[in-house]
Amino acid sequence: MALGTALSLFSGAGGLDLGLEAAGIETIGCIEIESVARRTLAANRPGWMTLDYDDVMEAGNRLTPRQVGLRRRGLDLIVGGPPCQPFSKAAQWNPNSRRGMEDGRAEPVHGLLNLVERFLPKAVLIENVVGYVQGPANARIVLEEGLAGINARNGTKYRFDIAILNAADFGVPQNRQRAILVARRDGRKFKFPEATHAEAPITAWDALHDLPALEWSPRPDAWTELLPCIPEGSNYLHLTARGGGPELFGWRTRYWSFLLKLARDRPSWTLPASPGPNTGPFHWDNRPLSVRERMRLQSFPDDWVFCGTDREQVRMSGNATPPALAEIIGRALVDQLSLGEASARCGLLATEPRLVRGRAGTPPAPVKPAALPAHFVGMVGEKASHPGTGRGPSARGRAAA
Repeated sequence: MALGTALSLFSGAGGLDLGLEAAGIETIGCIEIESVARRTLAANRPGWMTLDYDDVMEAGNRLTPRQVGLRRRGLDLIVGGPPCQPFSKAAQWNPNSRRGMEDGRAEPVHGLLNLVERFLPKAVLIENVVGYVQGPANARIVLEEGLAGINARNGTKYRFDIAILNAADFGVPQNRQRAILVARRDGRKFKFPEATHAEAPITAWDALHDLPALEWSPRPDAWTELLPCIPEGSNYLHLTARGGGPELFGWRTRYWSFLLKLARDRPSWTLPASPGPNTGPFHWDNRPLSVRERMRLQSFPDDWVFCGTDREQVRMSGNATPPALAEIIGRALVDQLSLGEASARCGLLATEPRLVRGRAGTPPAPVKPAALPAHFVGMVGEKASHPGTGRGPSARGRAAA
């Protein structure tokens, strides 16, 4: 018996909904524009009704509570992670790109607000990149103004409480900073959960140790031939004057993900949705991560199926909300909104979270970095450091001050 109900927007591969399910919250409908994500949802949870709308904007103009068997104010949660590309680090770094609310991909925010007014749920939960609420072109003002209008017209008291949470602090084997926004209809403050794994995080080794070894060979003369020359947990900066290895590159302050490798004894670096051929994190075995490995680092269980091509699966896994983080947030919502019968609620909260992976013991010692391949040796020599061009968001802010 579910403790609460949720309408899922921008559902993607279902990470947020899966975490809420583990917290006792039933997804009564999903709105997702990508067909491969819709197939993924149907393959894993046929009972999650995928609503027949092209996108959240259309649903915001047409969907009513009656269509999902509810009355107005009868829904517990509206949840979702709107498109993050307009607010991502890449967008913030590029002064020529259309960013933030000026980007057409940000328009679904208005559809989300329309649905909040149509349903008036007990609470709204949004998960997104940090730039969604920070930076020069964030969505916070639009959201706050939208909620103020809803409150004025309906006598509600929605207001967002916002926190920046690292998924690794909550049992996800990946450092992944996310903005979490929660607005309660009654206006009461949402207390974000305390970190459960900040002092002893789940590591990449915990997540991947029992998966089979995979064979992979880089193209000849590709930069990925250098992966064996880089220590676990490091990147191309090891091959600079400051890094301790052969001076193959000049030191830079950008391109952190270039030839970036996992360390077994730490959580993974953040998984990107569209990695390039030289973009990490790479496995400590000096190869790209498989989709299954990416799913584990995102805290998806092994029985969760991703549909589509390899590229589509990589994109979905990189865009997903880590289910284990969503479960912890969902448990806090169940508690603070008093969802379900008191006995069932107390029973859930007395148990350990279901989606946090167990520990695998001490990992093997790291392998010593290999010598440079012979055809790279001629490139070694003194290189000028390149501390940056002054084009990033901080530099632009200083210049404008």
